[in-house]
Amino acid sequence: MTSGTIYLVGAGPGSPDLLTLRAARLISRARLIVHDGLVDPQILAMARPDARMVCVAKSRARHTMAQEDICALLVAEALKGQDVVRLKGGDPFIFGRGGEEMEAARAAGVRVEVVPGISAANGAAAAAQIPLTHRDHASIVSFVAGQCKGLSDQNWAGLAGVGRTLVIYMGVSTAAQISEKLMADGLAPDMPVAVIENAARPEMRVLRGPLAALPDLVAREKVKSPALIVIGDVTAAISTAQTRIAEGAEAK
Repeated sequence: MTSGTIYLVGAGPGSPDLLTLRAARLISRARLIVHDGLVDPQILAMARPDARMVCVAKSRARHTMAQEDICALLVAEALKGQDVVRLKGGDPFIFGRGGEEMEAARAAGVRVEVVPGISAANGAAAAAQIPLTHRDHASIVSFVAGQCKGLSDQNWAGLAGVGRTLVIYMGVSTAAQISEKLMADGLAPDMPVAVIENAARPEMRVLRGPLAALPDLVAREKVKSPALIVIGDVTAAISTAQTRIAEGAEAK
């Protein structure tokens, strides 16, 4: 029997309008979709009525299925001759564990294709109108995971500061540790920060404040995942300019 193909598909930041054409075609034709918990229901609704949907949602406190079991499921279905769409929020290769699933497929001799998606960082920043790089404010951008083992031992020195933008995935539950860690590394307490919740969705919120107040901001506003934390001058400089434009328009 010829094995099927595993498609590692990026679902983008949330809105179906931000899917690639290839991703939309694969979703609409798939008979089996294995998806994360952060994939928007509108995207899942694009699947054919008889598609088998398997949710492998992960959270900090609870995993529906361990990563090893997800890899085994994808491979087992493909070896039965079934094409599998593995649907992930954002991009499969940016904190999506797509690399692990690709390695498992290759080890089993299963064909695998990767369909990139708009990453959560790019999609959230664009929706919030925050340029991650800007000629006047930042020429370097870095992505880190804020929810992982040994967070306090990780070396983030130099990732944030003047001329740099730091984007933190999965950092809501560890906002206090992140703030403390960055200030201990020498980042100014008044460094501008933006928290983008539910990016590119109707319920999106963009919350701003200084780095030192990040834990209080997250707690006070009851921020929930999916959310990204963006640290750098770009988060304040552009919002100030937008405020000035809005005020000027009202004066006219």
